[in-house]
Amino acid sequence: MPIIKSSFKPAWWLPNAHLQTLWSTFFRHIPDITLNTNRLTLPDNDFLDISVSTNIADEKDNKPIVLILHGLEGSIDSPYAKPLINTLVNAGYGVYFMHFRGCSGEINKSARSYHSGETGDLQFVVDYLTKKHQCKLSTIIGFSLGGNVLLKWLGEQGEQATTLSAVAVSVPFKLADAAKRMEKGFSKVYQRHLISRLQKKYHDKFSHINSPLSIDIKKQNTFYQFDDQVTAPLHHFKSAEDYYLRCSSRQFVKKICIPTLILHATDDPFMFPNTAPSEDELSKNVQLELSSSGGHVGFVAGKYPWKAKYWVDIRVLEWLKETLK
Repeated sequence: MPIIKSSFKPAWWLPNAHLQTLWSTFFRHIPDITLNTNRLTLPDNDFLDISVSTNIADEKDNKPIVLILHGLEGSIDSPYAKPLINTLVNAGYGVYFMHFRGCSGEINKSARSYHSGETGDLQFVVDYLTKKHQCKLSTIIGFSLGGNVLLKWLGEQGEQATTLSAVAVSVPFKLADAAKRMEKGFSKVYQRHLISRLQKKYHDKFSHINSPLSIDIKKQNTFYQFDDQVTAPLHHFKSAEDYYLRCSSRQFVKKICIPTLILHATDDPFMFPNTAPSEDELSKNVQLELSSSGGHVGFVAGKYPWKAKYWVDIRVLEWLKETLK
């Protein structure tokens, strides 16, 4: 499919990428919704947790099923999570929210964790859900890192992908580029925040079990350093370069065989303007909607701050109606 100009129109009161990116973290209203939690034991005896909307009664429930994947160090408490779940539930969908290993508030058991190309755990969860409900998922929605995992998985699966559609938002298609971008300008603030969380998680985990690495975690202060000294060796990559090369989703989008919507802003401060794939890199099943504004998982519209509209949620519902009718 051709690259399409997005219908998103940014709020005039959030005129730049950083304001778009940060608004939801500080000001978005988070609905008070009740969710159940399922803990899944993985093949290596580790675990991950899935939050489940309460409108899924049992295995025979015939609601269309949606699976959501979060971004780096995200969780059910990420500002986009509960609002989107609430929107989907009100529209009649049953929703599962997958936490990557160690992201549900409890450190995972094994030394390894999760990363931008970890499709094995996603496959395990999808297999679990399709077996439980005896049908393909209606859609999988991935944000940022979760979007990269999703697109990579879709490309790997090809025609075997057990979902009817997909949506990926603010994807770091080229991981090496994203790592470089995060070392520039105000983006260093995001990097510092995220790296500090990763360092704390590393410290907390290896205060209880022995670390296989001989490093000073406090010295791994950029994404490249962390990925080279932590992510790569813990997940059997030769180096950060090897990890970035093998796990960047841009090389996989050509192989996607199910209807897939990608929402991306060229002013995303987590990557460069040319990070998104070109038209000749896209599968005929992929629709890339590009906006000149929106920031990273921002896309905030509306006339006034007290009447903010969150365009991603609106566009997701439109896409589901288009693809599942």
